[in-house]
Amino acid sequence: MAAIGDERERWCVVTGGRGFAARHLVDMLLRSPEWHVRIADLSPSINLEFHEETGLLGDALRSGRVSYASVDLRLKRQVFKAFHGAEVVFHMAAPDSSVNNFQLHFSVNVEGTKNVIDACIECNVKRLIYTSSPSVVFDGVHGIYNGEESMPYPHKFNDSYSETKAEAEKLVLKANGKNGLLTSCIRPSSIFGPGDRLLVPSLVATARAGKSKFIIGDGNNMYDFTYVENVAFAHICAERALATGGATAAMAAGQAYFITNMEPIKFWEFMSLILEGLGYERPSIKIPASVMMPIAHLVELTYTLFSQYGMRVPQLTPSRVRLLSCERTFSCSKAKDHLDYEPIISLKDGLKKTIDSYSHLRAVHRKRTSKVYAYLGNGNVSNTLLWKDKRQTLTTILLLVAIYYYFFASGYTLITAVAKLLSLSALFLFVHGMLPTKILGYKIEKMPPSYFYLSEEKARQFESSLCSLWNSLVGILRSLCKGRDRSLFFKVVIILLLVSALGAISMQSAYKIGIPALFIGVYAYEKWEEEIDGAFDEVLLKVLRLKSNATKILLRQ
Repeated sequence: MAAIGDERERWCVVTGGRGFAARHLVDMLLRSPEWHVRIADLSPSINLEFHEETGLLGDALRSGRVSYASVDLRLKRQVFKAFHGAEVVFHMAAPDSSVNNFQLHFSVNVEGTKNVIDACIECNVKRLIYTSSPSVVFDGVHGIYNGEESMPYPHKFNDSYSETKAEAEKLVLKANGKNGLLTSCIRPSSIFGPGDRLLVPSLVATARAGKSKFIIGDGNNMYDFTYVENVAFAHICAERALATGGATAAMAAGQAYFITNMEPIKFWEFMSLILEGLGYERPSIKIPASVMMPIAHLVELTYTLFSQYGMRVPQLTPSRVRLLSCERTFSCSKAKDHLDYEPIISLKDGLKKTIDSYSHLRAVHRKRTSKVYAYLGNGNVSNTLLWKDKRQTLTTILLLVAIYYYFFASGYTLITAVAKLLSLSALFLFVHGMLPTKILGYKIEKMPPSYFYLSEEKARQFESSLCSLWNSLVGILRSLCKGRDRSLFFKVVIILLLVSALGAISMQSAYKIGIPALFIGVYAYEKWEEEIDGAFDEVLLKVLRLKSNATKILLRQ
């Protein structure tokens, strides 16, 4: 291990320095000429990725501006040795938050942090910045809206990770002022960005397994996410505030700060943007959290029983269900006032950088657009009839069933049916408007008048779909006029014969037969397009052979 001791050099230590956010902090520190960095992590030696070897970190290691220390925070001797001669410690090390193992989290987050504090005091470290978590104020039951640092720690935590992080945070804040040590805690909310090995990879794995279509909860829960470079910048802001001295340092010392991108967004919208950016389908099917919770408990129990036999950590756990369905937004006013923190990368740019960095996880082998999809206009009609948008398809089917029972099976005249329908709609809207915003903890989403307003954009989309469908029919007509596509001609003839047959029966029977036949027919054609086209071509070939044979027989006569 390289020595630290040159008084002209200012050294800082980053614990867990090979972790996701820590790597970005190390990179940001190296971009400033004032710092030499000691990376402390569990591995016996540092293994650089190719871009690191040829980049700033590789150069800094070769020049001696960066050194590496193999450190287990639970071993006090190793911690003391790594901190010797350091001016600042950024304590970012923590176990994987998805593993709900109290003993592991306690030994690293609490006992390890005690060792870090003791080493800082013993080695005359001036400043300690601890990476905490917003989950230290989350009980897993009540959502948090624009939470402030004055929020108390809950009596019961969502999981063992949150509980032990809260305990460690208390230790760090309590240590402020001991032997001249100034401390501060950073609570970054839901970190994302390039290099993340948890959020995006697990999202893609879920999508590839066909499970990304589900939304847990009502899908309206707002969330604060933080781009990883903003997290690194917040740590540097905290260190600068403590180093400034005077009133600024006195204000920032012994304080905790929420850090976000200051751009709250619906949790499931954020996930959808990542999935869509990588070419996967966005979630659309909502499942109540109350339905998922018993399943999550069963999955967690199974993991507890079989983890010793190599079972992988499950993605579906009770604590995660609570995280995915609750609202969690936080105010950065205190960080802005005390630390002069402002996000340096916007949410939009952060999402783009993140998606671009995971090009290797993009969806592959995307299916070509089918002919029937093009015939139906490549729009909402196609998505509905071909089950591309399952929610839209199911809604349409329910509407068509309601129309059948209301207009055909009821025996009402058209005017009577419409009048009764409007009366029921008016009654529903009136009662819905009287309801409170919450009933037994469930949010009642109100329908503003704008909900029924047809925007210019939607009108253009509807118009575009109709025009596209009409142009597709014109394209079929042009092909028929050329007299070359016999296969298409036979398909049109068969469809028209089916329509003619439906016309011979009553409207009620035609509706009952025609609507299901339409949905099933176009879906089946898209699914077995090649086989159906092959069968048509084979029939056509046999008809042409019969015609040819008949012509030869007539000529002989």
